[in-house]
Amino acid sequence: MLIGLSGSGKSSLLRCVNRLVEPTSGRVVFDGVDITRAGGRELRRVRRRIGMIFQQFNLVRRTSVFSNVMSGRLGYRSLWRTIASRPSREDLTRAYENLARVGIIEKAFQRADALSGGQQQRVGIARALMQGPEVMLADEPVASLDPATSHSVMRYLEEINRKDGITVICSLHFLSLARRYGTRVIALKGGHVAFDGKPADIDERRFKDIYGEDAVEVEIGVAPTAQERREAAAILPDAESH
Repeated sequence: MLIGLSGSGKSSLLRCVNRLVEPTSGRVVFDGVDITRAGGRELRRVRRRIGMIFQQFNLVRRTSVFSNVMSGRLGYRSLWRTIASRPSREDLTRAYENLARVGIIEKAFQRADALSGGQQQRVGIARALMQGPEVMLADEPVASLDPATSHSVMRYLEEINRKDGITVICSLHFLSLARRYGTRVIALKGGHVAFDGKPADIDERRFKDIYGEDAVEVEIGVAPTAQERREAAAILPDAESH
């Protein structure tokens, strides 16, 4: 997890990894390839192995959810299939599987702008999964979402990491989310690393060092799961009976 104040360099660092931003110095090496020197076909091959999830979703809002998800395969499709908009049977199957995985397969042929923010971000996750990535970059993926939806999206990213073995590098504003979902936290301050370690090692003193003396940690409560809500409903008395 990457944490830090706005302007600390989180988004710039993520975008340097896939060369959406050109680094001014240093190198980015991925699986033995110096991305900072890669160009043309080599850069395209590297980029399709790195998925990207954006804060503002970056969907084509007037097209269908399905079309947005299919765009995740552009790096693998031949020129004629891209021009003719004729996906392969394998890509079609993959798209439906990824939509089902993030729980919105029933929205496949709705326009993207008809969906809620949380649903749009799930489309973004499904689109990134279409690449079959080895690394997933998530640039403040829950910054525009409410707490309950934030946890829902973070659980999908957690599942991608644990079940698929995909490395997830996620930037977040809230330390509480980093504590809950992160296994390693890197804090940036003014473009420099202010902390690199386990989430549990960020005590109050380190928190102040990262965010400033006047900062107050905001807790983003963990939303109950569907099973927990059902159990609570079974235990609580019916208010209408009193």
